[in-house]
Amino acid sequence: MSEEGRLESEVGRRVRAALTLAVNQARIAGGVVLVARDGEVIAQEAAGFANRALAIPIHIGTCFRLASVTKPVVSLATMKLVDLGALSLHEPIKRWLPYFRPSLTDGRVPEITLHHLLSHSSGLSYRFQEPTGSEYEQLGISDGLDCSGLSLEENLRRLATAKLQFEPGTAWRYSLATDVVGAIIERATGCALSDAIDELISGPLGLDSLAFYVQSESALAVPYADSTGQLMVMPEPAEVVPPEGVSAIRFSPQRVHTVGEFPSGGAGMVGAASDILKVLEVVRKDGAGFIKAELSLLMSAAHVGAGLRAQCDGWGFGYMGAVLTDPSVMKTPQRVGTVGWGGVYGHNWFFDPTNGLTVVSLTNTTWEGVGGRFPQDVRDAVYAAIG
Repeated sequence: MSEEGRLESEVGRRVRAALTLAVNQARIAGGVVLVARDGEVIAQEAAGFANRALAIPIHIGTCFRLASVTKPVVSLATMKLVDLGALSLHEPIKRWLPYFRPSLTDGRVPEITLHHLLSHSSGLSYRFQEPTGSEYEQLGISDGLDCSGLSLEENLRRLATAKLQFEPGTAWRYSLATDVVGAIIERATGCALSDAIDELISGPLGLDSLAFYVQSESALAVPYADSTGQLMVMPEPAEVVPPEGVSAIRFSPQRVHTVGEFPSGGAGMVGAASDILKVLEVVRKDGAGFIKAELSLLMSAAHVGAGLRAQCDGWGFGYMGAVLTDPSVMKTPQRVGTVGWGGVYGHNWFFDPTNGLTVVSLTNTTWEGVGGRFPQDVRDAVYAAIG
């Protein structure tokens, strides 16, 4: 067996073992893991069930509710528009959204730019991160995961009424900023966000699974939650409190099947692992001819320093995810410059430019699939195999 064949076999074996163990221990209902090295897929594994009650297995092409795995897709679409000259990273967004002018607690109305939004340094937040009784709750702001009955503009008008948490550019807070970016894309292209993503991303890259709306429930993996200590089908609606969360995250699994729900640029898409891998590979490969190399490098640069704890110690934040600045802090085998993030329905992804690695892990179980042991098991399996 060639060295390439040996590596592919070993990565697949170790990843398959991590997946199988998680399924057998009922930590996840099922999942898909893809691993690419230097642009070649060296492992693609699927295990468990898309629907446990009906014993419908997950397969490599299974589509999932992506939650925040939507963000790198929308970020890449934004940078494509920057590449085309339609958007500017440092121009105030009031040009596109004149109604979106949130103020600070002292009443000042600062300028917010695309740079602030993409790097989550705008001063915005998420409702689930705010305490009970917060402005976000009082204003009925949607995090893009529930059935809200709101239009995108109405949700952003409500968001603009809430006070900013800090002066843009001075701190970091994960937020609804990518939903604001989605509205800017709509204004800049003159079409709905779903159509803009099709034109800017899916068509040119040959992707066929990404969508904000699907009619058939059987087209997606059934979502599960492990917050009670055992796997259960996520109810409609559902509230799940993360282990270190302030408030419950409000889910509506039916959202993606509901006509009229606004397209959430931060959490609203569905898709398959293979298409997410292709999106990530564009950035890992310095734009891959799709966008200019300097724009791709901006996407994976740490615009927010590790001192602001963009994910956890040793990580900063770029335009699409957290950026590793000090592997020793978290004792991770990933190299400096690794970019990664997750999705609250049970997903995790990262790419390590130094090792030429891209890993996509999609499961149908929250919290384990995004913030539990499983993502680390997959990471460690991959690095153990490549030595």
